Amino acid sequence: MRRLSFLLRPGWLALIALCLAFAYMCFTVLAPWQLGKNSRNADRNDKIAASLHADPVPVGQVFDGTTAVADADEWRPVAATGNYLADKQVLVRLRSIEGDPAYEVLAPFRLDDGRTILVDRGYVRPDQQMQPPQIAPPPGGTITLDARVRQPEHATGDRPPVHEAGWTQVYAIDPAKVGALTDVDLLQGYLQLEADQPGGLGVIALPQLDSGPYLSYGLQWLAFGIMAPLGVGYFVWAELRERRLRRTYDQAVASGAWPPPGAGPEPEEDAGGAADEPGTAPAEAPRTPERKPTAAADEEEFAHVMRGRRKRRARTPMPVRTPERTRVEELPEVQRRTLAERYGKKS
Repeated sequence: MRRLSFLLRPGWLALIALCLAFAYMCFTVLAPWQLGKNSRNADRNDKIAASLHADPVPVGQVFDGTTAVADADEWRPVAATGNYLADKQVLVRLRSIEGDPAYEVLAPFRLDDGRTILVDRGYVRPDQQMQPPQIAPPPGGTITLDARVRQPEHATGDRPPVHEAGWTQVYAIDPAKVGALTDVDLLQGYLQLEADQPGGLGVIALPQLDSGPYLSYGLQWLAFGIMAPLGVGYFVWAELRERRLRRTYDQAVASGAWPPPGAGPEPEEDAGGAADEPGTAPAEAPRTPERKPTAAADEEEFAHVMRGRRKRRARTPMPVRTPERTRVEELPEVQRRTLAERYGKKS
């Protein structure tokens, strides 16, 4: 166990604690969150797919008036007969329909048996000032509606209703809260109108029958929860291997087995191939002879300067010239004649 004593250091303890906390979150929070969303979407898709081929039933068979709507009855098509309570309408704000902002219009609907249920008439788009537009009132008299059963929504947080632009506006379709605002006793649940219904507005489409990427997300979190401890285990193995190699090297050096005989650097040889003898000075490397400037080279260089262009120098190193000025009398005849022609006064 002494080999693992380094795991008691603060850095290793922090790494192990972080790894265990991450794995715990993956298995207990993150993966169940995504897998739960996948299960809910799959269950919802099964209900919608079954309701597409089901015949409407009277609304009284679904709403008993005492309990909330059962999970198995959501999205079930029903037929409701009664009349709208047009003066008790409420708007649902901050809704998004097909990616654009919208308001949903809720209206209480009194059934022919005397009970009242909330009906989602559909959606309307806000005006240019992002305020509710003019909304057509629902028809009066007794009518029959084809709709789908929906369970109540629950708003996140405790946000109070808003009274704006002559409307009472809420944040979720909660029949209990809407009933308290309108002073109407509503059934637990509401109806979402189908297309071409009396009093209907913009039709709210059914959700797409797609479970989404939540299953793959959940599996990824499970994989991350497994990989994190494996990663820590690899780091521990790498540390043990490094310590074992270092211990083996120290033992070899202490016993004289390292470096092995003949592993030192070989003596250098001079230009003739013979090694330097002890006590003798090392042979100097041959120097590259410097290229001495010639008169022709100076004349050619001067001609390039006079033409306003710099000659491309050769790759061989050029000698460094001293910054001493050369007198005109010391220049070659060709250069003096060129200077006289260029800078001399014309007669």
